[in-house]
Amino acid sequence: MAWPRLAPAALLMAASLAAPSARAIPTYDEVRSDFRPSDTVVLSREGEVLQRLRTDATVRRGQWVALADVSPALRTALVLSEDKRFFEHSGVDWRAASAAAWGNLWNQRTRGASTITMQLAGLLDGDWRQGPGGRTVVQKLGQTVAAQVLDRRWRKDQILEAYLNLVPFRSELVGIDALSRTLFGKAAHGLDDREAAVAAALVRAPNARPALVAQRACGVLRDMQALVAAPRPQRPAVQAVSPRVDCDALDLFTTAALQRRAFDASEGVAPHFARYLLRQRDKDGAGLPERISSTLRAPLQRFAAASLQQHLRELRGRNVEDGAVLVLDNATGAVLAWVGSSGQLSQASEVDGVLALRQPGSTLKPFLYGQAIAERRLTAASLVDDSPAHIATAGGLYIPQNYDRQFKGWVSARTALAASLNVPAVRTLVMVTPDAFHRQLRAVGMPLRESGDYFGYSLALGSPEVPLLHLTNAFRTLANTGRQSPVALAAPAPGRAPAFTAAMDPRAAFIVGDILSDGNARARTFGTDSVLATRFWTAVKTGTSKDMRDNWAVGWSESYTVGVWVGNASGASMHDVSGTSGAAPIWAAVMGFLHAREPSRAPRAPTGVVKTAVRFGPGPAVSLVDGHQPLEAAREEWFVQGTQQPLFAIDSVAAQGDKASVRSAKGSRSAAHQPAAAVPGAPARITAPAAGTIIALDPDIPPARQRLQFAATGDGLLWRMDGKPLGRGPRVAWLPWPGRHVVQITDARGQVLDEIRIEVRGAGVAAAQPRGSAN
Repeated sequence: MAWPRLAPAALLMAASLAAPSARAIPTYDEVRSDFRPSDTVVLSREGEVLQRLRTDATVRRGQWVALADVSPALRTALVLSEDKRFFEHSGVDWRAASAAAWGNLWNQRTRGASTITMQLAGLLDGDWRQGPGGRTVVQKLGQTVAAQVLDRRWRKDQILEAYLNLVPFRSELVGIDALSRTLFGKAAHGLDDREAAVAAALVRAPNARPALVAQRACGVLRDMQALVAAPRPQRPAVQAVSPRVDCDALDLFTTAALQRRAFDASEGVAPHFARYLLRQRDKDGAGLPERISSTLRAPLQRFAAASLQQHLRELRGRNVEDGAVLVLDNATGAVLAWVGSSGQLSQASEVDGVLALRQPGSTLKPFLYGQAIAERRLTAASLVDDSPAHIATAGGLYIPQNYDRQFKGWVSARTALAASLNVPAVRTLVMVTPDAFHRQLRAVGMPLRESGDYFGYSLALGSPEVPLLHLTNAFRTLANTGRQSPVALAAPAPGRAPAFTAAMDPRAAFIVGDILSDGNARARTFGTDSVLATRFWTAVKTGTSKDMRDNWAVGWSESYTVGVWVGNASGASMHDVSGTSGAAPIWAAVMGFLHAREPSRAPRAPTGVVKTAVRFGPGPAVSLVDGHQPLEAAREEWFVQGTQQPLFAIDSVAAQGDKASVRSAKGSRSAAHQPAAAVPGAPARITAPAAGTIIALDPDIPPARQRLQFAATGDGLLWRMDGKPLGRGPRVAWLPWPGRHVVQITDARGQVLDEIRIEVRGAGVAAAQPRGSAN
């Protein structure tokens, strides 16, 4: 300080200019409340920290650290390095100031006279902050006055605490929390003597070379050692140190520490949710506080993330590494769990699978059947034809196929939806029309960009791309009997309920939920012991997109809706991942966790829905006594009131290949083809499948439950598959096996009567029956 060189009048004038600003020092509470970390912390509804996310790219600040949570070694090192008489002076160390002034007078190099209190004054008020050319006389005097005012208004522990949290250390690092976590990978309370010495050395020379910092730290460590050897009552307690200081080792340690960057920009179990939450708050102009309470449940979030990773590890070798899980509260729309990726298992862990656009496959079918039921085009018992269809479009013929090229014939709408049959879904869309179905999907919250005509009839099979977030919330609409509301990321104000809008007929939504909860209707495809069968009431739908790129399981219980997606962020196809081996086990595990101690009861039927006993059969023209079995077993079925009827059957009017008619719930009739009768004396031949057929295994159906039906005309037929016996009679069922195959029919003497070649694509069953065995 060069004060002795100034005239007394100049000093008095400078002091009078500086005094007003110095007296405007904020209180400790004001400084503490104005402090903003460069990170925002997202809390669970239980108050537990779920995610820390950096939101200020200009500076790196951690959380405010109380003095009691700072290592005693660091407190001691800082005082020894910056202000040895900190606990004795009143803000200004006049003894040190006199020594500095005397040294300046004789051009001698001395230790600076700036105290911790004076430095804090400079940090609190930019007027006293040192510029590139040093402080002016007015700044020095103002800082001196401000330090004395600060010392009178604040306690010593408050001054030291604020200084530790506001002082710049190195590069972008400000405050002891950011420094300790970045350079040492630990909280401030865990710093030892060596780390404390390096931290104190950085205060004096924040951006110095590592060797210079290490040299300075070695001196601080020696002072700490000497203080331990000759303790004083005023000093803070310190940890014991070794009697000698190895400065070479400290040099290596300092160099390594200054290169370390352990303070990640994001840390926690909900990174994707936290980013989405902060973006929404920023979009709404709500600002970014230091801490944000969310709707997530911490235990559920951890379980969902662990379940996803565990199951993807079990699928290792099947080219699947990504996934996402979303859990919503049915009543409020609150997001209870949001797992955006598989973390370390993924090569694209930053991609949020909850928001990524993916083809939903068969998961759109519930909304299609719900619309058809609401418009009274179908009932759950209506018979729909699962047979080859050629639908004329502006671009030519659209020929929908089931993945395995099998057709089940006439089935009820309940079976068609539960068994996820493609052709009946497309036939249903023909009745509803793509544009009308597109409007229905938009009503339940699907963000579809193109029109219904753009997708055409492939809309029934999930050709548009939608995020898991909107798909799961659309299923929540079904859970709420057709009422839709946005998801909630933060707890609403007390007494504020979600704003629901009617998006689907409540009667149709209830019937669709009943179908998706029906294990018997699902058994034809998935079996009765499927992973989809829970011990409590749930309704669920799986889906797989083209080329096995995406696999879904979305469903709800009485209180929750859970959506799961697995696949690859790159869009690569999975290998041998079916509807029940991909997303469904994760869905079942999360549902089981939710209802471990909470029941789930079936919903009550809304007004306007009736249950009626129905039976199925060939119709009044053909008697069951003649050997014809009913199409489906008799049962009780739910109907929109006014659409119920007791019998659903096909009326056969001719045996020579004439057209038959099917009676719908409204009594209307539609045409369908009956198989042609064999002509006496005609040569035996294979009628199905056609020669050259390529069969693709249905990824939604477990491979062991898939069957390919062979049909032929003739008597006394024997079937052979690749030269091995397959079965006998006009029809046989075969468990498909990947590869090219030769199918033959022979007579009793082994003479080949007809032969076709087919190809099966897709993965088979790990432990399957021999290819020639009969089923």
